[in-house]
Amino acid sequence: MDRILQGTAQHSTGALTIVTLAQEAGVPRNALTQRRLELKNDFYAQVTARGQTPHSEIRLRQQIVKLKELRAKDPTELAQLRTDVEHLVRAVNQLTAHNRQLLHALSQTTSSVRALPTQPHPDSSR
Repeated sequence: MDRILQGTAQHSTGALTIVTLAQEAGVPRNALTQRRLELKNDFYAQVTARGQTPHSEIRLRQQIVKLKELRAKDPTELAQLRTDVEHLVRAVNQLTAHNRQLLHALSQTTSSVRALPTQPHPDSSR
């Protein structure tokens, strides 16, 4: 703990986290988070007493900023998606009406519209 707090870590990155403390001590992380809670609490108390911010808190604060930026873009994106949906619904309705007209024209015996024979697709033999 002292090496990390003094900035002279030998077996870890020196980050102010429990994972780094466990690496520096050569013990599994759960040794500090489950069996020796007093060491974990003491480590964080010393970090706080020195006025240092643990790396985990710095990382979380950075993530919060990124999430807030993404959240700020949501209303614009939602408005654009709603507009797109309206346009797509209109296009589907128009195509459906046009399809009905074509089907009706095909069903008429005196129609000038003829269905063209289809050719098999080259990949259809598979």
